[in-house]
Amino acid sequence: MIYLDNSATTRPFDSVVDCMADAMRERWFNASAAYAPALSVEKEIRACRRRLAAAAGAQESGVLFTSCGTEGDNLTIVGTAETLHAPMNFVVSAIEHPAVAETVKRVERLGHEVRVLPVDAQGRVDTVAARALIDEKTALISCMQVSNETGAIQPIGELSEIRRENAPQARLHVDGVQGFLRVPLNMQRLGVDFYAVSGHKIHGPKGIGALMVQPGRRLVPQMTGGGQEGGMRSGTYDAPAILALGEAVRRMTDEPPAERLRALKLRLWQQLKDADGVFANGPDPADAERSAPHILSLSFDGVRGEVLRNALEGEGILVSTGSACSSHKQKVSGALLSMGLARSRADGTIRVSLGCFNTEEEMDRAAEAILRQVQVLRRYQRR
Repeated sequence: MIYLDNSATTRPFDSVVDCMADAMRERWFNASAAYAPALSVEKEIRACRRRLAAAAGAQESGVLFTSCGTEGDNLTIVGTAETLHAPMNFVVSAIEHPAVAETVKRVERLGHEVRVLPVDAQGRVDTVAARALIDEKTALISCMQVSNETGAIQPIGELSEIRRENAPQARLHVDGVQGFLRVPLNMQRLGVDFYAVSGHKIHGPKGIGALMVQPGRRLVPQMTGGGQEGGMRSGTYDAPAILALGEAVRRMTDEPPAERLRALKLRLWQQLKDADGVFANGPDPADAERSAPHILSLSFDGVRGEVLRNALEGEGILVSTGSACSSHKQKVSGALLSMGLARSRADGTIRVSLGCFNTEEEMDRAAEAILRQVQVLRRYQRR
């Protein structure tokens, strides 16, 4: 099997599995308890906070453990809306993951306005439009760090500067699920207020993530109870998952994968780009400033992406047609259409996303299989 859907989830590092298993066998104590074994676990959790904070340019005290990136996005958006005493506007990009796009609908029901930032043909936020949409009534700006569909790196620094000039009262939220530890981001340097990440996208376990919050930023908790996480996210600490997340972050920071992932992506693209009717969606895959190192969106004339995905699965190659969170809805990607792609091209798209276990040999085998299957499927194209 060649697994090329790492934006959906990643295989955990062996050391992550070992860490989690050891924690469940030996360090299963409730970290909120007062006796020595529990205090030892709580100390290890603090070390994980420090590791996450260092990786994102955050404050240790602002690292809140969550169940996933979706929870972090929800806590930020709804938690911000519930602090407001008058109608405001929330500005989100047109390509946001459902964790943001669906959540802002709740904001509208609370009486606030939602404004949508358009994107250009590369799938990057249009900063000229942003200057017109962000104003003194903006409460929150939400933009993903990296598009989960095209790998387009978003201009977070420019959005932060526009916020500073037009709406200094507004908060900036970044969904970092596809960018964390693959594309650099320093919260303090860029002026990011909230940064949501997920463990299972970085070879950690599922069911654990983090929301990093800059000091002084108010949120209304969405889970109440025993007051864990400074009262922001109550519930017994999932110590095995937290410690395993810390191990994944350690591995990814000790052995930064970006350069190797980009080399693999370009190796695959070089073997595909000269074939007839093959297109890369989003920024130039070789553009390290605008294109993430691990995501390649490909369109093929005369072939439906869903059909090609199934044909490749028959050869043991696993790719996707877009976000795994909406893959069962079987509809053309709104993110691709927002870039101005024709519906036929959007419908002919697959997403290849790479992880730390992929190899050069897999890129060669995948390229050969993709080109062969495209040729076969084009013979059955409707005329």
